[in-house]
Amino acid sequence: MKGFSNRLDHIQEYYFSQKLKEVRQLIQSGHPVINMGIGSPDLPPHPSVIEALNHTAMQNDAHGYQGYQGVPALRAAFANFYEKYYQVTLDPEREVLPLMGSKEGIIHVSMAFLDAGDEVLIPNPGYPTYASACKLVGASPIAYDLKASNGWMPDFDALEQLDLRNVKLMWVNYPHMPTGARADVKVFEKLLAFGKKHQILIVHDNPYSFILEDEPKSIMSFEGAFDVALELNSLSKTSNMAGWRIGVLVGKEELVGAVLKVKSNMDSGMFLGIQKGAIAALNLDSSWYSSLNEVYQKRRILIWHLAGKLNLVVDKDTVGMFVWAKIIGSDDDYALVDKLLMNYHLFVTPGSIFGSNGKGYIRFSLCVSEELIHEAIDRLK
Repeated sequence: MKGFSNRLDHIQEYYFSQKLKEVRQLIQSGHPVINMGIGSPDLPPHPSVIEALNHTAMQNDAHGYQGYQGVPALRAAFANFYEKYYQVTLDPEREVLPLMGSKEGIIHVSMAFLDAGDEVLIPNPGYPTYASACKLVGASPIAYDLKASNGWMPDFDALEQLDLRNVKLMWVNYPHMPTGARADVKVFEKLLAFGKKHQILIVHDNPYSFILEDEPKSIMSFEGAFDVALELNSLSKTSNMAGWRIGVLVGKEELVGAVLKVKSNMDSGMFLGIQKGAIAALNLDSSWYSSLNEVYQKRRILIWHLAGKLNLVVDKDTVGMFVWAKIIGSDDDYALVDKLLMNYHLFVTPGSIFGSNGKGYIRFSLCVSEELIHEAIDRLK
């Protein structure tokens, strides 16, 4: 062998890939670890989704290659979903691209729009995959600060002070992961104006818009969005289908088509049964989201109580699938995470993995049953 790709010098194994090995070792040693670190829904999809998958899987002609853009009915279902819940009109033939999870979309968007030497604005704190995808294609990530003092919103004055000549793309994500911050109308408008002014593609990653949120928003609903923005969305959180790997990219035909060029060289289509299940999920009425949020609200209240036991401070005016908690008297989030894992067999996520502005915070997932959260509280007594 003559060695590995140079691009591997610039990225590391995903934190959860590493840490979950340690968690599994503890479990195999007989320690009952409660995993509050991962945002993987523990609740099942709606029965109609399972029924659609099973019914399709029984058909003899359902197991061949599928089209790179998904079946027309799936694209139409995504378009109808956007019209119903976000008031966004999409052409299902040209402006909707189903994906094998939105994480795939992050890589594909990066490959479609970035070259070596390009720069990308990455939120700090933010989803680590944004920076990893940037580095994998040879571009350079430029962190932009999100801080509690500004409600975890971009500081547009600070952004204007940056050298933006080589910046080609900006990642944004509201409701924000990991903090749960919600962007209001003015923030979306400012993001679009910023992108237009500097000819920067704004890519909004939007998988949490229904979780504990009464007014789901899409950046595509704002004037001028189709000229300068794309949006990724996902059924992982809203439909309890994380392992199914179903996402979507929406936007102007020219931009979506560029991503399709990449995608069509990377896979051979999504299994038809999964597509049919996704259609069933997209056709659920609003009562599905209400019932899901009732569960998450009860869990969140218990997590707030757990955080209080640890003398952590939480902002209760947040949404999404996580509770973001500030450590008092220390900023060593890794030390607290290790202490909770080794002493109490509780696994939570250190804020530092999301960027330097996450230092001194930890993140709890709501994908844990009330029974297990009660047990975690009892372990701290």
